[in-house]
Amino acid sequence: MKQSETTQTHDLFIETLSPYDFLTTAQRLREEIEKNSWLVSHVYDLKKTLEKHHQSVLPVYVFSLCHPKHSGKLLALNHERIASSAMPCRISVYEKIDGKTYLSRMNTSMVSQSLSGVMREVMSESSKDVEAMIKNVLKTANDL
Repeated sequence: MKQSETTQTHDLFIETLSPYDFLTTAQRLREEIEKNSWLVSHVYDLKKTLEKHHQSVLPVYVFSLCHPKHSGKLLALNHERIASSAMPCRISVYEKIDGKTYLSRMNTSMVSQSLSGVMREVMSESSKDVEAMIKNVLKTANDL
């Protein structure tokens, strides 16, 4: 699967088609996050949450993740703590009406370009890490 054929960028967001079903994609993502020493602080099951409010949607998991190396740099500095509202990083896994599974995330590489100093450094580095993890999640036997 070629990345250019399966990834769409909509200004602040990036969406990538998964070659796997919803649950397999979510499991592979969790394993890849943990393998790379990132922490999953929470997984939101938005389908389940909305069902409690009588809304029916296709499956959506939102993974909240962070890496102490990155978050520690921001949270240790007084003026950079303002960026905590963008923490933790989030990756969504969801199905669309076409029956296919997708991953989306904020385009933090683009956002980082509008920042400076430690905020720019941390967002740029965490973006590289997240994109590398997603690339590994989406690998198939044909890619090896």
